[in-house]
Amino acid sequence: QVQVAESGGGLVQAGGSLRLSCAASGHTFSTYAMGWFRQAPGKEREFVAAIRWTGGSVYYADSVKGRFTMSRDTAKNTVYLQMNSLNAEDTAVYYCAAQIGGAGYNYWGQGTQVTVSS
Repeated sequence: QVQVAESGGGLVQAGGSLRLSCAASGHTFSTYAMGWFRQAPGKEREFVAAIRWTGGSVYYADSVKGRFTMSRDTAKNTVYLQMNSLNAEDTAVYYCAAQIGGAGYNYWGQGTQVTVSS
């Protein structure tokens, strides 16, 4: 079994920064990638960023390029999402997901709320 847990959400003013963390525990030895997704009220969940566990290549949605930075700590099985220059459109529940031993993201966290006040 694998558990994924996010932390670090909260309320921030527009232009501010937040750092999200996501730790994966359990049988994580076959981790292929981890990703961040978000879902705003009334909208579908969308891709934010992803990182390949081997090599560390990172991919971003166009909407967050240049503002968000995803990184990983392989020793801690943890990924981070540094979010800068936040705006109201970034308000959403942010989910962390892991792609382990199979196709697609098959393990998801419970989500953490990020609210940006304008």
